[in-house]
Amino acid sequence: MFEILAIMLKGFATSAGLIVAIGAQNAFVLSQGVKNNFHIPIAITCIFLDVLLICVGVAGMGLLISQSQTLATVITVFGAVFLTGYGARALLSAIKPRGLNMAGQRFITRKTAVLATLALSLLNPHVYLDTVVLIGSVGAQYGSVDKWWFALGAATASVAWFNLLCLGARRLAPYFSNPKAWQAMDLVVCLMMWAIAIPLWRSVF
Repeated sequence: MFEILAIMLKGFATSAGLIVAIGAQNAFVLSQGVKNNFHIPIAITCIFLDVLLICVGVAGMGLLISQSQTLATVITVFGAVFLTGYGARALLSAIKPRGLNMAGQRFITRKTAVLATLALSLLNPHVYLDTVVLIGSVGAQYGSVDKWWFALGAATASVAWFNLLCLGARRLAPYFSNPKAWQAMDLVVCLMMWAIAIPLWRSVF
């Protein structure tokens, strides 16, 4: 039970470290939450896409890795390099903190809001890099059962984050517009990414 919890926590930390960074999707969800403008269906759409892509990544990467030890090493190195670089990027962002710009349009219908969310998410290549490639490659290091515990932890982070942005938007808005708050968060993200990257480097060397 403790081992399963540890795997889920690693999945949660990996996913959380990627999704809390300042970006267009977070600004979009938060701005619509502040305006009370179809923020719940927007958040649900983001969660659905994240969970779907995480599962595709973990399943797909797991299949590729099981077929080739060389490919497994390549993917492991890629994940380690990406996590190390991502942590460095977060550190640089912490050195020069900036607030989150929450300006954005209002939507007239729920359909328009959901379609805009789909476009914003699916047309962003970082979404696939973060969920399918990176989370998939890290999760695929586990066995056929344990990788799904990792995926569950990663999906839980997405559910928690977008619910936090959606339901607490009005109270969180001043916090997210404060560069100091993002500076602290970027430092935490840096440490989380490097802590996950170290075991990957060790498994290669």
